[in-house]
Amino acid sequence: MAGQKMLKFVNVERDMPEKRAPNLRNTDFQEIYAEYATAKAEEQASRCSQCGVPYCQSHCPLHNNIPDWLRLTAEGRLREAYEISQATNTFPEICGRICPQDRLCEGNCVIEQSGHGTVTIGSVEKYITDTAFEEGWVAPIRPRVERTESVGIIGAGPGGLAAADMLRREGVQVTVYDRYDRGGGLLTYGIPGFKLEKDIVMKRMDQLTDGGVEFVLNCNVGEDISFDAIRGKHDAVLIATGVYKTRDMVAPGSDADGIANAIDYLTASNRKSFGDVVEEFESGELNAEGKRVVVIGGGDTAMDCVRTAIRQGATSVKCLYRRDKANMPGSQREVQNAEEEGVEFVWLSAPNGFEGEVVSGVQVQKMRLGAPDATGRQMPELIEGADYVEEADLVIKALGFTPEDLPALWGVEGLEVTRWGTVKAAFETGQTSLDGVFAAGDIVRGASLVVWAIRDGRDASAAILQYLSQATSVAAE
Repeated sequence: MAGQKMLKFVNVERDMPEKRAPNLRNTDFQEIYAEYATAKAEEQASRCSQCGVPYCQSHCPLHNNIPDWLRLTAEGRLREAYEISQATNTFPEICGRICPQDRLCEGNCVIEQSGHGTVTIGSVEKYITDTAFEEGWVAPIRPRVERTESVGIIGAGPGGLAAADMLRREGVQVTVYDRYDRGGGLLTYGIPGFKLEKDIVMKRMDQLTDGGVEFVLNCNVGEDISFDAIRGKHDAVLIATGVYKTRDMVAPGSDADGIANAIDYLTASNRKSFGDVVEEFESGELNAEGKRVVVIGGGDTAMDCVRTAIRQGATSVKCLYRRDKANMPGSQREVQNAEEEGVEFVWLSAPNGFEGEVVSGVQVQKMRLGAPDATGRQMPELIEGADYVEEADLVIKALGFTPEDLPALWGVEGLEVTRWGTVKAAFETGQTSLDGVFAAGDIVRGASLVVWAIRDGRDASAAILQYLSQATSVAAE
């Protein structure tokens, strides 16, 4: 019986896909995990307990039907598993690779809580969709009926692409505007290839283009085209720009040469992976080869930077973080991978300044953890007299991102923003203060996860469809 395929967690141990040895993987930008073989994917999926209240599903921002596609995978019904997986997730092959499952679905797995080790949900999700592409199960976008309404989407990141996909499937005419020369946003230029190989993203871009989505690239809104022009051209507009402005730090010497922002550093590296000519990389400005590298920050972007620097041939890579390992915001899995690859973490350390006109060192203050703040996290406190200098030839600031001032940047009046600079939009619908203008993703919620951007893009597309239908009904009266 089908049920006998499940509940194997008692006698089958958790087993991740094989991970390439650190001395092999830290010299290239290929993904570090191998693909499951069919038998192994079925075996690991069979460990699911099929619990009555699936916390994995409720803690997934997309509320993916995880127990259902795990059961189907265990039963060898892989095409059905894919159909259920993609019903709630526009890009399951991407989420399977880059979602912090240890903080979301896998971290809330019932059998993990009971001490049996979580089901490898992310790896199975990746396997399902990779197989679907190989077998030709990923159908092209072919709307049953074409609609006359058009939607302009500003931003070709995960939120904008998810909305474009959903709208196009309903026959809406979709144009996506983006400042970069390739679509994908941070999926393309922010996340390194060892976590997400770029052909995976380009495959989805090709699917959207083939499905009728028009992309206007190398297009800076406010310079190459006005926001008002986009609004006048389309029946509705979705703002999905993400947040790209680097959170800066004010410290003596912070304007020295050799201090780079994380997004600039990662973009240069990813452009090289496409074979582009990148002057800042060729000059050594954004190239870690032969350098002592210090990365400041403790999130996933910092992990991307330290692991990239290792692969570029840095002589040493250190990560400064003001709290300890247990309080680090980045994925613990990523921290472990970085440590295996040769990154040294300097815990309870905060920068206080920089040495040299061309940076030669970071002035470091040692910290200890004190009383908890309003969120419950212990606050770092300065240890007097414990300062020292950490030698460095390249310093990368990975302190997070903040929104750009879109009303000023685009010269648009009436677009309301919050006190944090994010676009003010209605919960769930994404409707902004401007009629027919919606917003989704990080530009609304602040810097967050790709999976949340996908969720927001899907929600916004549903609201836009409702808005277009209401506008059509009014026009017909």
